Amino acid sequence: MLLAAPSRPTGRAALWASAAAVGAALMLSGALVAPAAHADDPAGYTGIVLGVASNETQRTVSWYTSADTSQVVQLAPTSAVVNGQFVASVTTFAATGAANVSTTGYNRHAVLSGLQENTQYSYRVGSDGNWSPTYSFKTQSFEGDFDFLFFGDPQIGSSGNVAKDGAGWADTMNVALTANPNAELLVSGGDQVETANTEPQWDAFLAPDQLRQYPWAATIGNHDVGGKAYEQHFYTPNTDYSSAYYKDPTKTATTSGGDYWYIYKDVLFIDLNSNSYNSANGGGDAAHVQYVTDVVNQHGADAKYTVLVYHHSIYSAADHAKDADNKVRRVDFPTTFSKLGVDLVLQGHDHVYTRSYEIKNGEKANPAEQPGQNDVFVGEGGVIYMTANSASGSKYYDITAPDNSGTTGAGNGPDPLKPSDYWYNSVQNQEHVRSYVKVQVRADQLVVEGIRSGTCDAPNAAVEQGKVGWCGTPGSSTAVDGVGSLIDSVTIHPFHGDGQDIQVDVPNQAPGEFGWTIDGQNGLVDLGTAEEKGDYFEATGEINPISVTDTRSSLAPWSLTSVLGDFKDGDKTFSGRYLGWTPKVVTDGAGATAGASVSSGYDTGDGLAVSRVLGSAAQGHTKGSALLGAALDLKLPTETAKGSYRATLTLTALAG
Repeated sequence: MLLAAPSRPTGRAALWASAAAVGAALMLSGALVAPAAHADDPAGYTGIVLGVASNETQRTVSWYTSADTSQVVQLAPTSAVVNGQFVASVTTFAATGAANVSTTGYNRHAVLSGLQENTQYSYRVGSDGNWSPTYSFKTQSFEGDFDFLFFGDPQIGSSGNVAKDGAGWADTMNVALTANPNAELLVSGGDQVETANTEPQWDAFLAPDQLRQYPWAATIGNHDVGGKAYEQHFYTPNTDYSSAYYKDPTKTATTSGGDYWYIYKDVLFIDLNSNSYNSANGGGDAAHVQYVTDVVNQHGADAKYTVLVYHHSIYSAADHAKDADNKVRRVDFPTTFSKLGVDLVLQGHDHVYTRSYEIKNGEKANPAEQPGQNDVFVGEGGVIYMTANSASGSKYYDITAPDNSGTTGAGNGPDPLKPSDYWYNSVQNQEHVRSYVKVQVRADQLVVEGIRSGTCDAPNAAVEQGKVGWCGTPGSSTAVDGVGSLIDSVTIHPFHGDGQDIQVDVPNQAPGEFGWTIDGQNGLVDLGTAEEKGDYFEATGEINPISVTDTRSSLAPWSLTSVLGDFKDGDKTFSGRYLGWTPKVVTDGAGATAGASVSSGYDTGDGLAVSRVLGSAAQGHTKGSALLGAALDLKLPTETAKGSYRATLTLTALAG
C-alpha cells in the first residue's frame, strides 16, 4: 500500500522560497554608499520645492542653500526608511546649481528619475551629515485617469500684507489637497509673488508643505519675470531659454523666461512665458506660435490631450480684458491653437474666473452653445479657455463691461445670448472669494470645475485690507456658498474627426502563480495483494492524479519530482527502490510533459528510492493547468516477509 503526501498543503513552498531569495538579492543590490562628507561645511536649506519633470516617472527638486558645496537628493521608498534613516534602497541624484543673484546664497536642483508607479517615496537634500528634513510624495498609476489642480495668481505680497496673503494661500492649499488628496499635479497660472526677487514673498509662497509633496508645474507671470528668482526656485523640463522667450531679450541675465513642455500620462502640457509678447524686440507671439507648433508636431501623437498654460488670459472679463496685448493675442493665438487640436488653455493674470465658449479660429464655434452649458461637445478646432481667480485672496479684479468693438477676433463686444457678458465667455464670476480649478482627465472627457477654497471671511487679504469694497454674490445680499462648493462645472467632450477612435485599456499583466495539489481526495493508493510471478512478487496500480496550475506571467520552467521512502510493516521493511513507474499527462496544459519511465529496482537501478521527475515544463511554456498521473509497478523478491506494508511518496515542486 502507498500513501502519496505533498510536502506543503498548497504545494507552493518551493515557489515562495525562490521569491524570498530574489527579494533578498534586490535588497542587497539596492544599498548605496552615502556621498562624501561635508560635515565641516554645514549648509542650510530653504525653499525646497517638488516640481514636474519630463514625464510621470520623474520629478524635480529645487532648493536654496547657504553653502556652495556638493549636494544631492537622497530618495528611497518610504517603506525602506527605518526610524527616519535611509538605510537601504537609497538612490542618490546629484544636484547642480549656481550662486543666487537675488540673495547671498546658492540654488540647487536635481531630477529624480526611474520612479515606480503606486509608490510612496521619501527624500531629503544635502550631503552626508548635513541633511534637510525628510519629505515624501507618492506616485500613482502611470496610465489612465488622473486629476490635476490649477491655481491662479497667488501673487504673495500684492495686498500689501505678506502674512495675510500667505495665510490665504496656505489655506487654499490645505482645502484643495484635503479635498483632492489623489490629485497628481499642481499647475500654476503664474504670478507666484508680487515682486520678482523679494525672497520673503517667495518664503511665504513656498511655505505650504504640499509644495514638497505634490509636483508644482510653475508658470511665469508678469510679476515673476523681473528677476532671476523664478528660475532659481523652479527647474522646469525641456525648457527653451532662448532670448525670444524673455520679456526683454536683451536682459536674459536679469530676468526669467523660457517655454517648456512635458507629458504627464495622456496629457501634453505646454507652458509659455507670455511676458514675451508681440513687440519690436523680437520673439513674442510668433516665437510662441512656432514653439507650440513644433512641440505638438513632435510630441502631440504621444498624448491624447493637449493643454496649454500661460499667464496672460486672452479671454478674460476683468481689468485686463481690453489690454492691447490681449487684443493682439486674440488674433495671433486662437487659429493656431485650433489648427493644432489644443483641447484646453489655462490662464491667470486677470484675477477673475471665466470659462469661454468653444472658440474656433477666434470666433464662437457654435452660436447655439448656451451660457453656462455644462456639457460641451467641441467640434473640429474647438478650444476652451479658462481663467483662474486668485488662489490666495491677495488681489481681485472686478468684471468689466463689454464695448462695441465686435464679437470676433480682438473684439470685446457683448454676448448676444447674455449682453452683460463678453461674447467669448460662457461663464464669468467674481465674488472676491478665493478659488481654484480642478481638472479631471478621463478617457474621453475633461471635467473642469471652479471650486471655492474660501468665503468672505479671513483669510481673505484683499477683503480684510479693504482693497475691494464688497464680498459675496454681486448685486445680492445672498452669501456665497461655502468652502468646496462649485462656481462652475463643465464636461468637455473632445473631437475625434470624421472617423471613430477606438480605445481599450490594457492593465498590467497579473504576476500569476504556480501551484499543485492532489486532484480530488488523497485516498490511499492500494496496490492490493501482490501476485507471485515465478521468482518475484508483483503489484500494480495508479497514483492519485496531481493537478498542476501555472498562471505566472514569467512563463518560467517548473518541475514536480518525487522520492519514495522504504516500505514498512512494524519491524519489517523493504526498500522503496522496488517500485517503478510510468508518468503520463492525463490532461494537457501548462506546458506539461511527463517524466521518464523508471523500472523497478528489482529489474535494475534504484527505482523511486531516488528523486524522479513526474512532470515538467520548459521556459516559455503556455499558461494553464495540467493533470499528471503515473502507472505504478512494484516487483519484490519472493523472499520478502509476509505483511501489509506502507511507504510515503513525497512530492516536491520547483518553479523558476
